[in-house]
Amino acid sequence: MSYRLSKQSKAKGIYLTIEKKFWDKEKKMARGKHHQSLGYLHDLQKDYPDPIAHFKEIVNQMNALEKENKKITLEIDLNEKLPDESHTRYNMGYAVIMKIYHELELDRFLNNKARHEPFEYNTNSIMTLLTITRILHPSSKKRSYEYKDMFFERFEFELYDIYRALSHFSKIGTECQCFISEQINAKFGRDTSLMYFDVTNFHFEIDETDDLRKRGKEKNNRPDPIVQMALAMDADGIPLYYKLFPGNTHDSKTFIPVFKDVCVRFSPGRVIAVADMGCTSSNNIYFLKGGDRDKCKNGYVFSFSIRKGTEKFKKYVLDDTGYTDRDGEALKEDYDYKIKSRLEVREIQITMKNGSQKSVLIDEKQIVFWSEKYAKKAQAERTETVKKALDIIANPKKYTKNTAHGAAAYIQNITYDKKTGEVYEEEGKKLMFNEEKANEDAKYDGYYCIITSELEMQDQRVIEIYRGLSDIEDNFKVSKSDLDIRPVHVSREDRINAHVLTCFISLVILRLIQKKTSYKFTPEQIIDCLNNISCSLENTNLYMFDYRSKISDYIGEAFGIDFTNKRLRLNEIKNILASSKK
Repeated sequence: MSYRLSKQSKAKGIYLTIEKKFWDKEKKMARGKHHQSLGYLHDLQKDYPDPIAHFKEIVNQMNALEKENKKITLEIDLNEKLPDESHTRYNMGYAVIMKIYHELELDRFLNNKARHEPFEYNTNSIMTLLTITRILHPSSKKRSYEYKDMFFERFEFELYDIYRALSHFSKIGTECQCFISEQINAKFGRDTSLMYFDVTNFHFEIDETDDLRKRGKEKNNRPDPIVQMALAMDADGIPLYYKLFPGNTHDSKTFIPVFKDVCVRFSPGRVIAVADMGCTSSNNIYFLKGGDRDKCKNGYVFSFSIRKGTEKFKKYVLDDTGYTDRDGEALKEDYDYKIKSRLEVREIQITMKNGSQKSVLIDEKQIVFWSEKYAKKAQAERTETVKKALDIIANPKKYTKNTAHGAAAYIQNITYDKKTGEVYEEEGKKLMFNEEKANEDAKYDGYYCIITSELEMQDQRVIEIYRGLSDIEDNFKVSKSDLDIRPVHVSREDRINAHVLTCFISLVILRLIQKKTSYKFTPEQIIDCLNNISCSLENTNLYMFDYRSKISDYIGEAFGIDFTNKRLRLNEIKNILASSKK
């Protein structure tokens, strides 16, 4: 920064001021900020023969002094020792996290919610630490507390305050999700015309189950009790809403409760729901179409299991009649992709409130496509599955119900010990490879089916919408790997809820950082970069930075934070952090 003399023409004459120059990163130009008022030229001429020359000299002196202040001489003692228990390294990358945190006004929300509570600790300060550490150093609450001295913030609370605050966070969790969504809609824009939906679960290494942690189908086939988590995401891949369910809840049973919550709390208008076949149940489709109601009809884009379809449908899939290439042209001999679609009236069986079954006819578009790449992938996976199935038959004692998962579908007469889960052969029932099933499944390698309520929508647009579902799968991947949502280091239900809320907030912030940086970097790259933007205390109130990259430059420019300086004084660092909270 430097100073300059500014002359402004006003009604009373020329007015002189001193401005401080700075670089406007948004407009990419040098601008001036008011520093000192001097007065009208005709008034100053009473005291100075040439006011302009006089104050130009003053400005030159100010610039020289500013330049001099930027240079200091340090005396270094090479024999100097570190004091015991020294900690002189601090993270600065968290300023980016704080920028989003405060743009979402989470500080205001949390402070308001704690206003009438008898807390002796600051819940916003606790959530700030939990969010920063969940993104940069995901770990237990105890470990997060130990990280608090790595930042320039003052976290004035004790470890037991964190655990006490978790109950409060659980209580306001749903309100917090709604508040975040409102802020995203206002500050960043939110497209809810599409709602992507998926379910995951996380395990607990415990023996006894409870009302929430129950045994179910764990994604990695672990035998431990689990909790189901359903997550809804908007059209831009930003998390919208989550809900926890007992571990024994089937994926399809989580859809309607979450969708109803989204519609009630966020009023998104007509929504097209997008989900994989785990949620493709007749009840969910009937619900989206409005059920017995004439209003509130929404849409869907779901994947559909060809292998579980009717024989008539399977015949349609395998019949080459009607298939074209990507451009709608007739297939050539060496094609690697084909697609066709049809409008179909399909009969579905729905369950009524009294438990009875009812047949309903629905209008639906069915899009089927085949990809050579998918076919090769499926073939390679089946080869490994068949190898495993043959090994189970040869060595059943090596396997349990969990480790035999997948391959067991190709084994006839497979039985498991009720206590240990081990595979064993019942007397007179030899384990046999089911070659007929393996051959039948192989027919459909590379084929994929999408069903939709959007009868007029172009096929490629439907496929494009469905492929966006990979973003929500990425969200789960980020939650589990980069944010370490599991293992969960708390056991009470309210604290589990609070833990997931912290992970949700962290995931939202991470996705918004990606959005503001035009999705140029993966979450892993962003986290690694923000962790590396750190500094060490070099001298009294002087800190030295040792990391700069193209990613840090891009993030810094996107957020208006200069990460290019090698050294900064403490007051300059505090000014940067203060500006990130505005």
